Amino acid sequence: MPAIDTIGYIAAVLTTGSFLPQAWHTFQTKDVSGISLTMYSAFTLGVTLWLAYGLLLGAWPMIVANIITLTLAVAILAMKLHYGKPGKTAGNRPPQSVPPAR
Repeated sequence: MPAIDTIGYIAAVLTTGSFLPQAWHTFQTKDVSGISLTMYSAFTLGVTLWLAYGLLLGAWPMIVANIITLTLAVAILAMKLHYGKPGKTAGNRPPQSVPPAR
């Protein structure tokens, strides 16, 4: 494997791997309250464009990393759109009322 591909695969593992804990946490909790819809939309579009760029270059490290990241980003964006609606909470539970302070 050429050194340039090795660098690409190491970068892909580090960047995509660093994304996995947040994605896993979001999938488990369905808590999207801390996720910005604008930022995540821009991020997902950016990953889509990086994937297109990788495809045009034939750069397999970039293609593989961005397919994985795009899949996770689209899933999280879909959860943000679904669970981020007013009145929706994680797991579709009704919001908990807080007793008044005394």
